[in-house]
Amino acid sequence: MLKLAVLVSGGGTNLQAIIDAIGDGRITNASIEAVISNNPNAYALERARAAGIPAVCICPKDYPDRAAFNDALLAGLEESGADLVVLAGCLVVIPETIVERYPNRIINIHPSLIPAFCGKDQYGLRVHESALARGVKLTGATVHFVDSGTDTGPIILQKAVEVLPEDTPKSLQQRVMEQAEWVIMPEAIDLIANGRVKVLDGKVVVEQRRFV
Repeated sequence: MLKLAVLVSGGGTNLQAIIDAIGDGRITNASIEAVISNNPNAYALERARAAGIPAVCICPKDYPDRAAFNDALLAGLEESGADLVVLAGCLVVIPETIVERYPNRIINIHPSLIPAFCGKDQYGLRVHESALARGVKLTGATVHFVDSGTDTGPIILQKAVEVLPEDTPKSLQQRVMEQAEWVIMPEAIDLIANGRVKVLDGKVVVEQRRFV
């Protein structure tokens, strides 16, 4: 059984998608052991508690410096016993110490088709604002392993979403979540939990996808 620790910062819609997918069998052989937020007001914490999942806040403001916060976050992850760390709308920059502790065991969901509209300062609505400003016809979402860069780790899954002429950043964000993020994040976790993902020479090999 793959043990998950899910890191969140806001509303927790991707967390809910994972909870629902475990509940209905789209994710097998996995359980959420802990939900950790850097934001004490994150609604994601309420979602976790409603599902009976241990939920804690580890807030940078409660520590004297960033190094102390990073140490506390690592301690929280280790205490959870997690095999896989899932960044589900997490706005914390994951420090090198945690990346090194969990090599190819941290995954992130990004609301674009990487390498488009990713990297520093590209998160949340900013990603969709950039896509609309560029005039692209397709956008989407990407699940990738986390490395020491920003949105640079090996890509696990991607799913495209059409950009409509009448789209606003908000409407595009919602459709990308519904049609891509909430689909490929659970699928990626299921693939990893069942041994169907390997990283070879810095690239991901996916075997026997259950969903297309």
